Amino acid sequence: MTDLTTLLEVGGPVAALGGGAAYARTKHPGVYWSTVGLPISTARLLSSYGSVMEACGLTVAPSRLRMLAVKATTRREVRPVPPRRGIIRPTSTGLRLRLRLAPGQEPADVAASAERLRHAWGVHAVYVSTVKPGVVELRLVGFDVLRRVRMPRKIDSGLLSVPVALREDATPFVRKYRTIPHQLTLGATLSGKSMYLRHLIAGLAPQPVALVGIDCKRGVELAPFAPRLSALATDPEQAAELLPVLVKEMEDRYDLIKARQDIAPDTPAEEITSDVWGLPESERPVPLVLFVDEVAELFLVATRKDEERRDEMVTQLIRLAQLGRAAGIYLEVCGQRFGAELGKGATMLRAQLTGRICHRVNDEASAKMALGDIAPEAVSAACAIAPERPGLAVAGDTSGGWSRIRTPYLSLGDAAETCRESAHLVPDLPALKPFRPEVPVRPVETKDSPVVWPRPVTD
Repeated sequence: MTDLTTLLEVGGPVAALGGGAAYARTKHPGVYWSTVGLPISTARLLSSYGSVMEACGLTVAPSRLRMLAVKATTRREVRPVPPRRGIIRPTSTGLRLRLRLAPGQEPADVAASAERLRHAWGVHAVYVSTVKPGVVELRLVGFDVLRRVRMPRKIDSGLLSVPVALREDATPFVRKYRTIPHQLTLGATLSGKSMYLRHLIAGLAPQPVALVGIDCKRGVELAPFAPRLSALATDPEQAAELLPVLVKEMEDRYDLIKARQDIAPDTPAEEITSDVWGLPESERPVPLVLFVDEVAELFLVATRKDEERRDEMVTQLIRLAQLGRAAGIYLEVCGQRFGAELGKGATMLRAQLTGRICHRVNDEASAKMALGDIAPEAVSAACAIAPERPGLAVAGDTSGGWSRIRTPYLSLGDAAETCRESAHLVPDLPALKPFRPEVPVRPVETKDSPVVWPRPVTD
């Protein structure tokens, strides 16, 4: 009986702790990492750093001075020297530390050993980035941050910058329109493309920008955000009328820039500009973001008359993509597929879209349309996205870099409420007033009616 009592006293708490840790690791990985995973991984890193670096081939032969010093002071064997390790900085999702590379090493050597380091130190993933020549940063991620996305609390953002997703290395993915003015977003049905677009609009709504939408699905995607939109076209006919107005707005802005460039000999250098951002704030036109949902609907034609209209719209879109950045006009083009089979001008328009986001697609050809011309190695990653993870995507740009991202959940009601609250920020653009969508009047809330209706008193 005494042995059984002792077993229960000792084994009970141990079993409870083990079960609690297993539950936390499955349901609350962030809590598990902060309480269990972080101390264990830190201990592994500190105790095995030298041997792991040597096993990964990241050590170099010691200098002659070091060899002489070791032989003169001790009788130990002179071992290869690993990269000098900096201070370990724990985070809510992993660890960070910097390495000073030894002479003859390069960041690619460390990046090639990232998978070995992951297994050696028992973390989910290891990412390598260059800080400066000779110094790299290792970002160790303790768990799969894309399984249940939680955006960081503090994110540096500003005008035309919207944090829309989380990268697989636990850093936020920020859509910066002034850095990447135009973007193509592809994805199949239920892939999370609409959620990504929803985050963009909700993030831009509180900012002093003009939002214009072309939604050829009869407005089902963009109509809930009508209170914040300066213009909305819900079919190709309306889009054919709206695009020339946008091109005229762009030309007017170029005339404004040219008027400012009437350079006099005594004009200060800081007053000479080639885009709207160099204009004084009092003269600067408001930035404009054009959202095009289901872009393929603008290319599909049934008659010769439709073909002429299509060619005009495509030409105007290409002009906006080529010249819009300097005028403060930015494009966000979305669709399920966007290739040469859509017709003349499709590939030329796609070439102007610097940023690329590819959600789950139905075939490899669609992934190649989005990423094949800028990051061919990312195509296989896009094709491997599972249907069980909506919102997961591959983000690439013309620099050749790419990463996996996932958009957190945002309900349509919350996004629409953000647009309603920001309706007073819709800028005054006279040319777009004919295209301003009709905003339904919200019913006036009355006082709560009594639960029990009064009854006449009877004798």
